[in-house]
Amino acid sequence: MLKNDQLDQWDRENFFHPSTHLAQHARGESPNRVIKTASGVFIEDRDGNRLLDAFAGLYCVNVGYGRQEVAEAIAAQAKELAYYHAYVGHGTEASITLAKMILDRAPKNMSKVYFGLGGSDANETNVKLVWYVNNILGRPEKKKIISRWRGYHGSGLVTGSLTGLELFHKKFDLPLAQVIHTEAPYYYRRKDLNQSEAEFVAHCVAELEALIEREGADTIAAFIGEPVLGTGGIVPPPAGYWDAIQKVLRKHDILLIADEVVTGFGRLGTMFGSDHYGMEPDIITIAKGMTSAYAPLSGSIVSDKVWKVLEKGTDENGAIGHGWTYSAHPIGAAAGVANLKLIDDLKLVQNAGEVGAYLKKTMTEALGDHANVGDIRGEGMLCAVEFVEDRAERRFFDPAKKIGPQVSATLLAQDKVIARAMPQGDILGFAPPFCLTKAEADTVVAATARAVRTVLG
Repeated sequence: MLKNDQLDQWDRENFFHPSTHLAQHARGESPNRVIKTASGVFIEDRDGNRLLDAFAGLYCVNVGYGRQEVAEAIAAQAKELAYYHAYVGHGTEASITLAKMILDRAPKNMSKVYFGLGGSDANETNVKLVWYVNNILGRPEKKKIISRWRGYHGSGLVTGSLTGLELFHKKFDLPLAQVIHTEAPYYYRRKDLNQSEAEFVAHCVAELEALIEREGADTIAAFIGEPVLGTGGIVPPPAGYWDAIQKVLRKHDILLIADEVVTGFGRLGTMFGSDHYGMEPDIITIAKGMTSAYAPLSGSIVSDKVWKVLEKGTDENGAIGHGWTYSAHPIGAAAGVANLKLIDDLKLVQNAGEVGAYLKKTMTEALGDHANVGDIRGEGMLCAVEFVEDRAERRFFDPAKKIGPQVSATLLAQDKVIARAMPQGDILGFAPPFCLTKAEADTVVAATARAVRTVLG
């Protein structure tokens, strides 16, 4: 029984929820959960249900819930200076300190950090910067961006176009013409089951080369990719993928944007996914893990090479015409400083690597032999279980059966564990806070195994 029916009514009458079936919610046909408090890896709703959040919000509460150090940093900043803009050289102690802390942790070829609010606006910034750079270099035709099917890069006009998932295009008139897509490095879903990983990588490279040939390298500005596909299925790349892709990009003078909104600041057991896979990006997108979502903040880290062209552009054209009112917001920046200190002090990057590997190992032991489990994969504190109707033939379920959502709902109902049913497939995703313990990982695995048996036998 809900304790506050008026709040439920207000929600359905007034609140436009993102990524929600709007009609069902307004009619009261879908659940309405109001979250009240949280600590560690657990959240609690207004009805007193305590839930183990094995997805860290949206892969973002990396240090865990209820960290007073971050809350106190936010409060102190709000009392001293709640806001001032970052235009025309203005800064705050928090924003300047955070920029330094980020560059101390970033790949060595990085030069400066531009701050925004969320991953979507950061990738909008990145595309604008890429276009600006090519105009300054006298290459006005070199503007197309290559993304990948199943990639996720945001929900704006350009960023929704970059996203390679049907839901984010359907009925929105996306993707825009400047965005083109290539093969996802999704080995389990390869068309030719006889391909080895190396052969599949060669196939991905051939597809990319063919796309560049069709479009013309002189029209292509950048390639954007997540080190590990996130919302598209939590898919680590096959061995050698990023090395092979980067060789193609260098050959055709195409910039690399590494979207590290999910992987940045420790989720793979390394500070950045670029370090993990030997990527040498020209721009890195950051957001979620920078503040562990205690306050909104995103960033675009630009390389020395890109920064030099941006400087040249302002010498020739005056101040750069790009900015957000809340760029480098001091409250967000204060949260970021406290968050990164906490990640270091608690050795959470190391824990993400160790406990994440344990989670994948125990999940494999518990479900690896199940007749309807086709793949269990992950890297660092990321894990996914993919369900199939026939394992031997790799035959997928009819999407109308909604097996992934059924397992996710059963996991929540039976054991109060939150995992995410990923889009475009029957895939159950896990991305817990970095503070997850092995005992808590055991709870997640045992509950998942029970949910799978309940739904699939």
